[in-house]
Amino acid sequence: MSDAPRLICFAGSARRQSFNKRLARLAASNLEAHGADVTLIDLADYPMPIYDGDLENEQGVPEPAQTLKAQFRDSDGFLIAAPEYNSSLAPLLKNTLDWISRRESADEPPLAAFNGKVAALCATSPGGFGGLRGLVPLRMMLGNIGVHVLPQQLAVAHANQAFDDREQLVDEQQRQTLDTLSGELVKVSRQLTR
Repeated sequence: MSDAPRLICFAGSARRQSFNKRLARLAASNLEAHGADVTLIDLADYPMPIYDGDLENEQGVPEPAQTLKAQFRDSDGFLIAAPEYNSSLAPLLKNTLDWISRRESADEPPLAAFNGKVAALCATSPGGFGGLRGLVPLRMMLGNIGVHVLPQQLAVAHANQAFDDREQLVDEQQRQTLDTLSGELVKVSRQLTR
């Protein structure tokens, strides 16, 4: 379909057995079912050093960051399944967003990978809050760099019991919430690109 929004879906974790990767895969399927052209990415495929201004000045933006940034620039929006570390966002996710926010040339518009994009947030965690506390600083950060963050979100608690053997969410209400969130991301991203 020609007006299919181009969306990126990923987890803020590189761990192979990440619960948030499971959630990101489910979200990607939902986004496709709602008519989006989805690219599911794995941050493990984009290794980057810890952001360092001196390193950037000496070597520029690392190639994996440039590649990922180009995908963000070409997208209409994204969905992040974000793990929570110590009541905040994961270092890998923060570092990734920091690197792809950097300008590669003087004539590049600031925050070109983020400005005007729309994002949906979800999380899962073995704990009782489901990663909810980590979504607060992530939402704030994205809003401050020009992203329209949907007010709806999903936090799935007790992640080690939340998925069935088909990798689906066990809880019907959580399945419906993820589907609603996915549909809203597709709808809003389509509206913003008209």
